[in-house]
Amino acid sequence: MPHTSSQRPALGIMFVLMSCSSLQFGAAFAITLFPLFGALAISVSRLAIASIVVGSAVWLAARWHTRRGGEMPPGALSWSKEQWHAVIIFGMTFGLMNGFFYCAIDRIPIGLAVAVEFLGPLALASMLTRRLRDAVWVLCALAGMLVLGYEAAVGKDTDYLGLTFALIAGVFWALYIRSSAKVGALVPGASGLAVAMLVGAAFIAPVAAVVPAPQPMWNAAQDPMLLLMIFGTAMFASVIPYSAELMALRNLPQQVFSVLMSMEPAIAAIAG
Repeated sequence: MPHTSSQRPALGIMFVLMSCSSLQFGAAFAITLFPLFGALAISVSRLAIASIVVGSAVWLAARWHTRRGGEMPPGALSWSKEQWHAVIIFGMTFGLMNGFFYCAIDRIPIGLAVAVEFLGPLALASMLTRRLRDAVWVLCALAGMLVLGYEAAVGKDTDYLGLTFALIAGVFWALYIRSSAKVGALVPGASGLAVAMLVGAAFIAPVAAVVPAPQPMWNAAQDPMLLLMIFGTAMFASVIPYSAELMALRNLPQQVFSVLMSMEPAIAAIAG
């Protein structure tokens, strides 16, 4: 699988491993909050919190850079129309991918949900594959996904709505990979990621507001432990994995990244 001279595959693989581990354990952690606030409300809250955390880190890094005598990095207000368009599309796919995935794991085992969702990146990898060796890796990933999906589903009643949610999340996962790679190329640093997270949260917030939930999110303010759990979910399920994926896609071709994500079903099964 070819890569450009500016890419560092070993570094990209390290970031993929970091993302897979953090994202799936963060999702398993989030499931414990679903009975209290609902899947969509947790998805919105973690994206919003993650946006604030990443945005604050970007701002602090910029201030530190200027204090050392450098120029202030360009902010979002100076982005071009092409950059804004890429970030907004990225944010929309971000929100829909997360919303549908959380609705899926609210109904079916997380290992099964990730195995079904992985069909999206796998389809993307197969479309971008140009060499026989790459196709073999795609088939190996598919075989592993089918084994893990079967192991997660055997002996359980099938929830077809949950499977449908996971499949739709897979479509947006493939679109997320494409749009993330574009934002990584067009927008330096992590400012594009911070804005995209906020766009994603805002995009699914209206749906979360009308879907019935056991209790409103603001009730969490009365319990410091719940606040800590929500913040931890935002860090492990959003800040760490999506920052790592943005860096991975700057160092790996999209088809390589998509095949490497085949590790997620296995990690999800362990996390679940």
